[in-house]
Amino acid sequence: MTSTEPLIEAHGLTKRYGDFVAVDGIDFAVDRGETFGFLGPNGAGKSSTMRMIGAVSPASDGSLRVLGRDPDHDGPAIRERLGVVPQEDNLDLELDVAENLQVYGRFFGLPREVIRRRTDELLEFVQLSERRDSRVDSLSGGMKRRLTIARALVNSPELLLLDEPTTGLDPQARHALWDRLYRLKQQGVTLVLTTHYMDEAEQLCDRLVIMDRARIVAEGSPRELIARYVPREMVELRFASQNGDISDRLAGVGQRVEALPDRIVIGTDDGDATLGAVHARGVDPESSLVRRSTLEDVFLALTGRHLID
Repeated sequence: MTSTEPLIEAHGLTKRYGDFVAVDGIDFAVDRGETFGFLGPNGAGKSSTMRMIGAVSPASDGSLRVLGRDPDHDGPAIRERLGVVPQEDNLDLELDVAENLQVYGRFFGLPREVIRRRTDELLEFVQLSERRDSRVDSLSGGMKRRLTIARALVNSPELLLLDEPTTGLDPQARHALWDRLYRLKQQGVTLVLTTHYMDEAEQLCDRLVIMDRARIVAEGSPRELIARYVPREMVELRFASQNGDISDRLAGVGQRVEALPDRIVIGTDDGDATLGAVHARGVDPESSLVRRSTLEDVFLALTGRHLID
């Protein structure tokens, strides 16, 4: 496969489980060396798509090429060149930190000397060298997540798949993990991740697709999506006691006025001017905030604010 061809390419990709359609005819392509994200609410089809890319779940319809091969026919050859970080850590609690990498390396038939070298390099990379002899169950959640990533890199993969990589981690651990992923990208590893954290997608992804109800509803870079789907700024107004007529009194002060249970959000190209217009109408919020629009605003505009079980 030449470097100009996509590393992953899908057309009409579909996954059904009986009568349930988990992925409904999606098209996307991932270029070599980029970080590509699948963003969406629970049940949108992100994990089902990742399982097809990882050659562990066959497509029901459409076409999919990964590393220039067909996952349905060349699954073992594809998996040899992949690294996979599952949503739930599945480390071996009976082994210590270094042994988790060494045993995994044997699954790929790597020589013992290569495994020893890779173990040292990867523990240094994820900042766990001092814990190499520790039992896994003694590690913090962030340490376990970094060890899971190190394990996925034992075979020097060209493509790393990460399913919700920072779910359940505290902010410090999340940022530490982001730094490791950014360093991997600098080394030329192609990253594909799923997430429902908007700030994570905005920080890490060169391009992403937003999925909702098994379909892709938008595609582009975070900056492109923000420019395309939402105004440049948002004004958030909070009131001591929300009442129904406030949003009616604010009609027309911005491009969009949305009344939420705890606040009113106004989309606008000039937040300060809009806030001035709010006060000019005799509306006096308890607090106000002018901020730039984010990927979260795009996500909510496209998928709504209702929870999906």
